[in-house]
Amino acid sequence: MGHVYTEIALRNAWDVLNVGHGLITDEEVRQTAVQAMVDTGATMLVINGEIFQKLGLAVTGERNISFANNGNATCKVTGPVEIWCENRSFTMPALLVEDAPEALLGVLPLEALDLVVDPVNQKLIGAHGDQPMYLLY
Repeated sequence: MGHVYTEIALRNAWDVLNVGHGLITDEEVRQTAVQAMVDTGATMLVINGEIFQKLGLAVTGERNISFANNGNATCKVTGPVEIWCENRSFTMPALLVEDAPEALLGVLPLEALDLVVDPVNQKLIGAHGDQPMYLLY
């Protein structure tokens, strides 16, 4: 199977909240669109320094991470990012890997967006059809 990429829109979730409180306008929300590699071996949303700067995110902590090549590092955790993909949205922190060549969309945001990889067509599809379904057990 080849690599699967998808277009995602990212917004600073704190900015979105500030719109709701009347502190800024919709036009002031920091956002960007990127081609992200879908990585079912990654857990989180991973962004690089350029995306971090465009979104004006805050650093909220640090986490130890392990790379596919068995390397380890400590990276920063960002404030909340609103992820839009396939007309679905979810808000979560991101892992900041400063020099990452691209954004990675890991399994937690995929699950939250109710999306799965269609390996034959190399794209994302709804796990339960066109409308997201949230499962509670």
